[in-house]
Amino acid sequence: MSGGFGGIGGGFAGSRAANTPFAGIPSELRERVDAVQADEPDHGEPDAAFSQDVGEGRPLTLRRMLAPRRAGLVGALALVVAEVVTMQAGPLLTQVGIDRGIRDGERGVLTAVALIYLATVVANWGFAWARGAWTARIGEDLLERLRLRVFSHLQRLSLPFYEREPAGRIMTRMTSDVEALTQLFHEGLVQFAVQGFIVVFVTGALFILDPFLAVVTLLGVVPTMAVLTVWFRGRSDAAYRVVRQRIQDVVAHLAENLAGVRVVAAFSRHRHNVVVHRNTVGVYQDANLRTAKLAARYSGASELIGIAGQAVILAVGGWRVVQGQLTIGQLSAFVLYLTQLFAPIQQLVQVYNAYQRGQSGLRELRELLLIGPTVPEYREATALPPIEGEVRFEGVTFAYGHAEPVLHDIDLRIAPGETIALVGPTGSGKSTMVKLLARFYDPSQGRVLLDGHDLRDVRLSSLRRQLGTVPQEAFLFAGSIRDNVAFARPQASDRQVRDACEAVGLTGLLERLPLGLDTPCHERGVSLSAGERQLLALARAFLARPRVLILDEATSNLDLSSEARIERALQVVLRDRTAIVIAHRLSTAMRADRVVVLHDGRIDEVGSHHELVEAEGRYAQLYSTWRIHADGDAA
Repeated sequence: MSGGFGGIGGGFAGSRAANTPFAGIPSELRERVDAVQADEPDHGEPDAAFSQDVGEGRPLTLRRMLAPRRAGLVGALALVVAEVVTMQAGPLLTQVGIDRGIRDGERGVLTAVALIYLATVVANWGFAWARGAWTARIGEDLLERLRLRVFSHLQRLSLPFYEREPAGRIMTRMTSDVEALTQLFHEGLVQFAVQGFIVVFVTGALFILDPFLAVVTLLGVVPTMAVLTVWFRGRSDAAYRVVRQRIQDVVAHLAENLAGVRVVAAFSRHRHNVVVHRNTVGVYQDANLRTAKLAARYSGASELIGIAGQAVILAVGGWRVVQGQLTIGQLSAFVLYLTQLFAPIQQLVQVYNAYQRGQSGLRELRELLLIGPTVPEYREATALPPIEGEVRFEGVTFAYGHAEPVLHDIDLRIAPGETIALVGPTGSGKSTMVKLLARFYDPSQGRVLLDGHDLRDVRLSSLRRQLGTVPQEAFLFAGSIRDNVAFARPQASDRQVRDACEAVGLTGLLERLPLGLDTPCHERGVSLSAGERQLLALARAFLARPRVLILDEATSNLDLSSEARIERALQVVLRDRTAIVIAHRLSTAMRADRVVVLHDGRIDEVGSHHELVEAEGRYAQLYSTWRIHADGDAA
C-alpha cells in the first residue's frame, strides 16, 4: 500500500536540505522490505461502514458478544467434549489393566489397554489442536468486531467528550481493556469449558467407581471449596476494579508526557516526571500485588483442601479394599480421578482470575459504549443540499456544561459570499461561535441556520462536507504531504493538490523537497515548521472546496512574511465563498466585508473596518492598540 497513511514511503537522502529529519527506508534494506511485502497476504479492499446512529444502545455483555458466533461455539464445545473424554480415559484404562491384566496375568489385556491408551493420547492431541485453532479464529473475529465497534463509537462521540476525558484513559480502553478480553477469549473461556467438563466427567466417573467414596468426597470437599470461592470472588472483584483504574493512570501519564515531550525538554522536567511516573507505577504495582496475594491465598487453601481430601479417600478407600468392598484397580482409578478433580479446580482459579480481568475490561468498555454523543445526529435528519452559504445566528445563547453562558442572545446574519471577521478579547466567544457553526456543540438557546436549515435537522456528514475549517493549531497525520492536503478529498489528482498548495504559497517548499508531494511529514508534522504546517492545513481546507470557510486564528503561528503570502492567497480562495475569520492580527479584519466585535459574549459592534474606526468605539481602541504593536514589531 503506497501513499496511504502509515504506508511505507521511499527514503530520500536530501531531506536534511529541507530541514526535515531522515524519513523512509535505507537503500540497503529496500530489497528485504520488498521481499517481506511480497509475502504479505492480500485481504482485498477493506469493508467497513460508519454511521452516526448510536443504535439501540444495548449494554455490552459477554453473552451479546458471543451471540453472533453461536454455531461456531457449539462446534468448539463439541471439540472440548471430545478432548476431555480422550484425556480422562486413562484412569479407567488403568483400572482395567490392574484388575484384568496384572491381577489375572492376562498379557493380551495389558497389550490392548496400552494400545488403546496410546490411541487416546494421539486422539487427544488432535482434538486439542483442532479446538485451539477453532477457538482462536472465533476469538479473533469477536475481538475484531469489538475493536471496530469501540473505534467507531469514539469517532461518533462529540467534541465535549474529548475535552474532558484524558487521552491516556481513552487509549486504555483500546489497549489494556481489549487485551484483558483477548486473554479471556483465548484462554479463559476455553479453559473454563475444558476444566468444567473435566469436573463433570470426573464426578460422574467417581460415582460409577464407588458411590460411597464419591459422596464422602463431595460432602467433604465441595462445601469448603464453595465457601472459599465465594470469599475470593467478593474480594477479587473489587481488587481487579482498582487494577483497571490504576492502569488508566499509568497510560494517561505516559500519553501526556509523550504529547508534551518538547515542553518537558524545554523546562528540564525529566527527573520530576520520572518521580511522578514511578509513584504512579508504584500504585499500580501495589494494586497488582494485592490481587496476587488474594489469588495465592485462594490457590494455597484450595490445594490444602485437595491434599486433605486425598488423604481421607486413601484411608477410607484402603479400609474398603481390606473389607473386600473395593478392588485395588477401582481404588487406583478413584485416586487418579480424584487427582484429576482437584487439578481442574486449581486451573479454574487461574481461569477465574482471567475472567475477573476480562469482566473489569468489559465493564469499562460497556461504560464507554453507553456514553452517547452530546451533539447527536437525529434519525429524522435529512441531507443538507448544496448551499449558497447564508449563515444566521438567531437568539443564540450557549454555556459549556453548567458554567455561566459564554454567548448571550447572539443575532447575526452573514450573506452568501460575505467575509466576516470576529474580533474581541480572549474569552469573548469568538471560537465558540464557529464551533456552533460547525456543530461541534448545539446552542443552549436559539438556532444556527445554514441557508435556512437548522443545523440540528441535517446530517452531520452533509453539513461538514460543505464546511472548511482551519484551526489555530494545524494537525497533520503520519503520511505524505499529498495525503494530508487531500485528507478531505482523497480522490483529488496530484494536479489539484499541487494547485491548492500553490494557492497558499507552498510552491517554494515543494520545490525544495526531494520527493515533492510524496515527502513524508511524519506524525503531527513534526518534521515541518509551525508555519509550514499551518500552510498545509490551509491547502487542505481549500482543496475541500467548501461553501463556508472557517479560519480560527489560522495566521497566528505565521511570521509577517508568511502572513502576507496567506493574505494574498485568501483574496483568491475566499472569492464567492462565505468566510468567518477569527484573528487577533487585525490586518485580516481590515480586508473583511464586515467586522463583528464581541465583548463578554455579546455583539458590541458590527460594520466595516473604516466604519468602526470612525465610530471610535471598542474596535477603534483594539485597532489603535494593534497598530502600536505592529509598528513596534516593524521597527
